[in-house]
Amino acid sequence: MADRSAAPDAEDFSLVLGGPLYQLLLRARLTRPSFDLLSRRILASLLLAWLPLLVITLLEGRAFGGVRIPFLMDLEVQVRLLVALPLLILAERIVHQRLRPAVRLFLEKGIVRPEDRPRFGGIVSSTMRWRNSLVVEIGLLAFVFTGGHTLAETFAVHEEIWFVRPTDAGPALSRAGLWYAWISVPIFQFLLLRWWYRLFLWCRFLFRVSRLDLDLSPSNPDRAGGLGFLGTSTAAFAPFLVAQSALVSAMVAIRILREGAELQDFKLELGGFVAFALLQALGPLMVFAPNLLAAKRRGLREYGLLANRYVKEFDRKWIHGGAAPDEPLVGSADIQSLADLDGSFDVVRGMRLFPFGRETVTQLVATVVLPGLPLVLTVIPLEDLVKRLLGILL
Repeated sequence: MADRSAAPDAEDFSLVLGGPLYQLLLRARLTRPSFDLLSRRILASLLLAWLPLLVITLLEGRAFGGVRIPFLMDLEVQVRLLVALPLLILAERIVHQRLRPAVRLFLEKGIVRPEDRPRFGGIVSSTMRWRNSLVVEIGLLAFVFTGGHTLAETFAVHEEIWFVRPTDAGPALSRAGLWYAWISVPIFQFLLLRWWYRLFLWCRFLFRVSRLDLDLSPSNPDRAGGLGFLGTSTAAFAPFLVAQSALVSAMVAIRILREGAELQDFKLELGGFVAFALLQALGPLMVFAPNLLAAKRRGLREYGLLANRYVKEFDRKWIHGGAAPDEPLVGSADIQSLADLDGSFDVVRGMRLFPFGRETVTQLVATVVLPGLPLVLTVIPLEDLVKRLLGILL
C-alpha cells in the first residue's frame, strides 16, 4: 500500500506542469498535457512581447533610425526579448523532462526506505500544491505590473531613444514605450520571477527529502552515496542560466560600447554573477551535505572494521602458515578479494560531501560564461584572438 500511494505522486512530479498559467496555455492550445508545442509558446511570446514593438517603431520611424538609439539597435532589449525570453520558455520543457526521472530515482534506487515512501509521497504532493498556487501567480503578476510601470519611469532618460518622446513637461514614454513597459517587460519579469519561485520549490523539496532517513551507500561508485544522479540533473537548468547570462552580458556590452567602459571594470560584477548562477543550480543540492558526511563516516567505520578483520585473517592464512599445504598461492581468489576491498575502501574515502563533482561545476561555469565570450573582442581584436587560438592548436 505504501508503494501504491507514493509511486503515483513521484510519477506526477513536475516543477512546470501546473499552475493557473499552465491551465491557460492548455485552453489556448499552446501546450498539451505532454508539455509539447514548445515552438508555439515561443512564437506566441514573440508575437506579444516583441513584434508589436517592431511594428510601432516602424510606423514612428524609430526602428532603424530617427533617434539616437533606434529599436533594432537597442542590444539589451533585443537580447531580453529575442534570446532570454525564448530560453526561459525552453527551460520549462527541459526541466520537466529531466527532473521527473530524477525524482523517481529516489524510489527506484531504494534511497528512500520503504517505510518512508508515504512521507516522500507527501513531500511530492506538497510541492505540487505550492506549484499550483493561484495566490502566488497572482502575486507575481501584481508585482511585475506595478514594477513594470516603475521600471518604465526610470527609462525616461534625458535623451531621445526609441521608447521616449519629448514633451513640454519633459521626456515621456512613446507608444512603443508604453507597450514595452506594460506588456513586454512584465511578461519577461513574470517568467523570470516564476523561475526563481520554482527554484525555491526545488530547494524546499530536496531539503525535506534530505530530512528523511535516506539509505545511502558509501561504496557507490558515483562517490555520492547513490545521489550522483542529482548532479547530472543540474544540466536541465542550463537554458535558464544562459538566459540570465545573456542579459548580463548585453548590459555590460552596452556600457562598453556607449560609455567607453572597459571589460576589466566589471570583474566583480561578472564574477558575482557566475557565483550567483552556480548557487542557483547547485545550491539546492547542498542540503544533502549532512547526509553524505554521516554516510561517509559510517562507511569508513564499517569498511575499516571489515578491512581490519579481513587483513588479519589473510595474514593468519598466508603469512603465518594457516593455509593448507596443498592450497596454491598463485591464482588464489584471496588476493583479488583483498584488492577489491582496497578499491571499495578508496571509494568510501573519496566520497564527496555534495552530490556533484568538479566536472559538473566546470560544465556549469562554461555554460554561464558562454554568452559573455563576445565581450572578449572588446579587449582583444578578432584577428589577434584567432592568431592566438591557432597558435595554441597548431
